[in-house]
Amino acid sequence: MRGKAGNRFVQLNVDAASEEVRNWIQTKDLHEHGPGWAKLTRSASSSSLESPGRVHTRRVKVDEALLFGSMMCKGFNFPLTLVSLWSAIVGKEGWSCFFALDGETPIGIGAIYVSGTFAWLGGGTTLPEFRNRGVQKALIQIRTDYGITQGVSTFVVETEVPSLGKPNISYENLRKMGFQHAYNRKNFKL
Repeated sequence: MRGKAGNRFVQLNVDAASEEVRNWIQTKDLHEHGPGWAKLTRSASSSSLESPGRVHTRRVKVDEALLFGSMMCKGFNFPLTLVSLWSAIVGKEGWSCFFALDGETPIGIGAIYVSGTFAWLGGGTTLPEFRNRGVQKALIQIRTDYGITQGVSTFVVETEVPSLGKPNISYENLRKMGFQHAYNRKNFKL
């Protein structure tokens, strides 16, 4: 990995890691970086949720892949060099991508990857100027509804670990939408 640009991390649930893995982290002198990630899960059998409001959603079409990738990068403040990476998932087997709309204009995005009875929700972001309008709740709802139609029984997702004094709207939205905290993973910088 030397000679490559960018940061690299090992993400680890320290509480579940073996002694051997914890010793490896120490011998490599890896240090925690940032708050880490909270993993949340939701059963499809959880009680159905009320519609989150007025925000409409729809599937992303293959010819809109570039817009999806661009919105991913803008929403998460990712470098634009990642647009093609995120655009590439639109229309791929297992992946379904969604827009949240203001009228007909896409203002938020989210993706779901389905494999058997499990699904991962990711890439949920809203363009900064449209935040605090229920966009993420609508995207969580459409993705879980879609997953259920595909036979999903368990959904998983991750977001930044909540910390004192720093609100985590993503975490709170997921909890409001029926997700339960499962565990935390820490980032160790390589």
